[in-house]
Amino acid sequence: MVVCIGLLAMSCNAVAEEPEAAPSDRLWSFRNDVQSILSRHGCNAGACHGTLAGKGGFRLSLHGFDSEADYLAITKQNRGRRIEIADPGRSLLLAKPTGTLPHKGGIRLETDSRDYQILAEWIAAGAPGPAQEDARLTNIKVAPEKARLATGDTAQLTVHAQYDDGGSVDVTSWAKFSATDESIAGVDENGLVTIRGSGEGAIRVWFGSRIALARMTVSFPHPTSPSLFAKAPRENFIDELVLEQLQTLNLPPSPRCDDETFLRRAFLDTVGRLPNEQQRQIYLSTPAPERRSQLIQRLLSSEDYVDYWTYKWSDMLLINGNRLRPQAVQAYYKWIRGAVAEDRPWDKIVRQILTATGVSTENGATNFYALHQTPEEMTENACQAFMGLSIGCAKCHNHPLEKWSNDQYYGMANLFARVRAKGWGGETRNGDGIRTLYVTDSGDVIQPTRGKPQPPTPLDSQPLEFDAPGDRRVALADWMTTADNPYFARAITNRVWANFFGRGLVEPVDDLRVSNPASNEPLLQASADYLAEAQFDLKSLMRVILESETYQRSSIPLPTNKDDDRYLSRYYPRRLMAEVLLDAVDQVLQTTTTFDQVAFSGADVQKTDFYPAGTRAIELYDSAVSSYFLKTFGRNPREIVCECERSAEPSLVQVLHLSNGDTLNPKLNAVDNLLVQLDQQGADTNQVLTALFERALSRMPTEQERQTLQQITQEYEDQNLVAWRDLAWSVLTSAEFTFNH
Repeated sequence: MVVCIGLLAMSCNAVAEEPEAAPSDRLWSFRNDVQSILSRHGCNAGACHGTLAGKGGFRLSLHGFDSEADYLAITKQNRGRRIEIADPGRSLLLAKPTGTLPHKGGIRLETDSRDYQILAEWIAAGAPGPAQEDARLTNIKVAPEKARLATGDTAQLTVHAQYDDGGSVDVTSWAKFSATDESIAGVDENGLVTIRGSGEGAIRVWFGSRIALARMTVSFPHPTSPSLFAKAPRENFIDELVLEQLQTLNLPPSPRCDDETFLRRAFLDTVGRLPNEQQRQIYLSTPAPERRSQLIQRLLSSEDYVDYWTYKWSDMLLINGNRLRPQAVQAYYKWIRGAVAEDRPWDKIVRQILTATGVSTENGATNFYALHQTPEEMTENACQAFMGLSIGCAKCHNHPLEKWSNDQYYGMANLFARVRAKGWGGETRNGDGIRTLYVTDSGDVIQPTRGKPQPPTPLDSQPLEFDAPGDRRVALADWMTTADNPYFARAITNRVWANFFGRGLVEPVDDLRVSNPASNEPLLQASADYLAEAQFDLKSLMRVILESETYQRSSIPLPTNKDDDRYLSRYYPRRLMAEVLLDAVDQVLQTTTTFDQVAFSGADVQKTDFYPAGTRAIELYDSAVSSYFLKTFGRNPREIVCECERSAEPSLVQVLHLSNGDTLNPKLNAVDNLLVQLDQQGADTNQVLTALFERALSRMPTEQERQTLQQITQEYEDQNLVAWRDLAWSVLTSAEFTFNH
């Protein structure tokens, strides 16, 4: 499939489908033509003159977001030596990028190119500057937007820019192209797409700080009968949309997992712990048709659910004893736990955080502002945490990868401009870290590039009056938490989805840029719509996920879906998060871990008796707890609002710690652990194996496993406890135990 490309970009004041040579008297626009050429050739990129300090004494705004300043830099700075109106070819703007004069950036422009001609004609016409009457870019469209292709195919993209005067211009030659997944589809600088592998990929198209996507669908080379998908079981809308995509991609779904696998999986994903013997017996004794649905209900209504999801939201909200005093840590944690325990809807939770006031130890939600103490920090972290939007780049210039402008950033920041607190900056009541949050009726954030404030404005919304009465954050909360907000429901839906499937429909899970598409866009939108219709009741979303056939599929790959790692043809095994893994070891061996809270008193670091004996890792209030195991296995340090802070990457250090470290070995040698108890009860090796497998893996060992593991005990003759420790070590370090599958 090939789509023809236009030869040149026409002026934005004309509508032209067929490009034609420009007449010599054409008046090119600095804002829409010259800037586009500079951007296309990288002159105003971050690695060149678009860097904060510029290059060689010549500085441009990044990707041309400030046309007025760039015009002055090109035509007026250094006595206007960059422009020679009488002889355009001698202009530094042309002589340097063509290599006529030495240029550290190398040759960027050919003298016989159309872009050279346009720049020369603009200079010859007197180098007119940006004007108020210039047409303004409103949108870009790429064709084809969607395409069904096969490996080895090529497709030529075309890009049209739409302007507020009604003009539609072919700007393919000035657009920039990049692939979201090079393993599926690559693209060259001219928009020619080459298909390399199977799946759903996308090409990002950038022009004038606008982003568009061209989606490419490439089926896997496993032709599958439509009847297979027609007969596949469906429980809800999740299954319908997943199977629709799988059929398009020729990916047959794996069958249902067995009951024991589902038991362990659902426990670990929903409450962060293993099922005990009693819970396993209740589950297996329930009639098969109701077995899984009743388990789901028990899990969602359990106390363990509260502990687990409190910890999950504490990661996102950065409860960190290195940044908050112990009383504030406790108050913040207890506030979150109370919200989870009472099933508070997500929109209410976020609203209460955004509009929080009062004393930090009495209203824990105010500690969000203790962690983020400037309007800029409040803006960036609220957008990242609650909408999955990273807008920090727009603080200095228009966002280079998204639509967010510098004006929008400071309009958003101005919503937080009047937040104040007694006790910030170290002046706390009695030195105890207690802060009182309040809102004043005056104050604005000055935008550095303009020297004045922007009207307080939620992203993509209407501005407030500067003198509007009341707390500006209320208007922000109204806008952010509405079901119509295109980011809010999708962001929390994607986070919940990632918890149950090991990866979000968008990855990274908190990066919901337009230029970072979902692996199944209809599914993400339908799931977000479902949550909004459920009044942001997170348990409703969790229940529909847990009940779906998609979630209940086996993790064992079929020959025809083994290459799938994102389209949900099967369940993807993943390593347990550090806290869950440590708790699981203790649960199997009936041991405990001791934790010390680190507290700060002036410059002195102290350890406090914050956590009673028997506290599980998933019950820890914050990330300041000293634990070599948790650190080694990728605990989230809660320094920044980013899921990238938590790591599941395997390492040699982890292997060595399990083998020789002071976590697993002391537990295996504890005087009152499970192995000692079984020995005192007169158990034999078969009974020990059964107990270990039931507790750790929620199933019985196979005969082959019994034979293999019993060989270990033969090396120890009558030393039962020593032999059993080796058995337990083998089970607790196995992939089946350390992974959820």
